[in-house]
Amino acid sequence: MSNFEYKKIIKHDKTFNFDATFDGNTGFYVRTGILKNGKDTGIDPFMASFPELIDVGIMGSCKCASKCNVDCYQNAINRKDKNMSLENFKKIVDECHEKTFEFALGGAGDPDTHENFKEILEYCAHNDIVPNFTTSGILLTDENVALCKEYCGAVAVSDHNADYTKKAVEKLVNAGVKTNIHYVLNKDNIKDAIAILKGEKPYYEGINALVFLLYKPVGLGKEDKVIKPDNPDVKDFFTAVDEKKVPFKLGFDSCSCSGLVNHCKSYNQLYIDYCEGSRFSMYISADMKAMPCSFANQNPNWWYDLSDGATIMDAWRSELFNSFRRKLVNTCPECKDREACSGGCPLMPNICLCQRKERKS
Repeated sequence: MSNFEYKKIIKHDKTFNFDATFDGNTGFYVRTGILKNGKDTGIDPFMASFPELIDVGIMGSCKCASKCNVDCYQNAINRKDKNMSLENFKKIVDECHEKTFEFALGGAGDPDTHENFKEILEYCAHNDIVPNFTTSGILLTDENVALCKEYCGAVAVSDHNADYTKKAVEKLVNAGVKTNIHYVLNKDNIKDAIAILKGEKPYYEGINALVFLLYKPVGLGKEDKVIKPDNPDVKDFFTAVDEKKVPFKLGFDSCSCSGLVNHCKSYNQLYIDYCEGSRFSMYISADMKAMPCSFANQNPNWWYDLSDGATIMDAWRSELFNSFRRKLVNTCPECKDREACSGGCPLMPNICLCQRKERKS
């Protein structure tokens, strides 16, 4: 929880007829089902009329690429692009004021190494948009930890299973920053994840949550590390989730929905959502390309250029974004659980943890 006092935002989406509430001081978010005659029908809205969360890729390159030991999905070690300018960042914030609840800062590098990191956090906060970000922690300074405490809702540290991960977590936790761990789950480390969940392997103390993200074959990602749905470790992993022996919370990216639906007994449908790309969120790269998901960062077919005066709303209403939505609407039409999963990832169907006969990419 930040020290900055955020305004509680309550809004009604006139286009899709639902209400949403977000408290930036606690992170509490809730949206109603579609409203009819003032009453909640219990039917989830498919999308919002403007993105409620934007993943803003402020980093065009990475100062830590040579020290980082993971398969970077942004291919950062081979990129020398400019970081997003403060001017462009402010343009995004200005358009999102009182429409978007949160920014997830990211891109091809650690956001805390951006030359305007302080100004970026301050401008977000003073426009009641809560900034969060993910970092390797390699160059995390005490000064920036203090800024995180002042303005950020939460900071996620990517688990690289390295000394620098441990040091970053300790800095943030000791400063009272709500700290999550992002664990990119792949074929090679899923057994370690099971051991952590069973309490058999010591893990970082004082964290708020361990968030599992499915490994994707993008950038430096390798196809042979993608977890296949017939891997017996998948069932064991979700059994360990059901029976978790750890004191912190567990979270998942929306890409993991098929695994939860197929293997997990303890999840509550009210607390999960399938792919929110083009529905409630989008990604904007450092060079001002809008796309439905950050994992399209190296696929120009999914880029909508905002650099020539186009707006976020232009991108949101574009045929490009509509085509992404159609993939979510039309996948696995016969499956009884499609409203919980919607067929998985429109960009990389091969990461879906599902073997049902109804599955269709």
